Amino acid sequence: MRRLILSSSLLLALAAPAMAGSIYKWVDAQGTTHFGAQPPQGVSAERINPIVPQPSSPSEARTAELKERNSDKQSQIEADVKAKVAADQEQVEKYCLQMRTNLAQLLHNPRISVEEENGELRRIPEEERQAKIAEAQKGISEHCD
Repeated sequence: MRRLILSSSLLLALAAPAMAGSIYKWVDAQGTTHFGAQPPQGVSAERINPIVPQPSSPSEARTAELKERNSDKQSQIEADVKAKVAADQEQVEKYCLQMRTNLAQLLHNPRISVEEENGELRRIPEEERQAKIAEAQKGISEHCD
């Protein structure tokens, strides 16, 4: 049984090229065009190789539509990213302004008071003031231009 299947498969594989033989085109005495597997005797015939149609690519209109859609999506993404970058930049500018204001107050006012959690004001000692100055300068140098 295995031999029968193997020999049948081999014959089918070899028969395909034989079935796809040449096609001939000729014009008879009346001017009628004919096509056939064999040309008639004494008539000049043109051999035609059948062309297997290739899968069609998307039409130009479809391609243009896809490009436009992708362009619109890309434009939307770019606009979103620009808006996020602008918002982030605005937050950094606010942070820098606050840090510079705090540093100026710490440098020019040796008598700084801070509010405690219980609502009472406490005057900070010089060591704490110097630590806050160093912290403000470090924040400015890391995050501000």
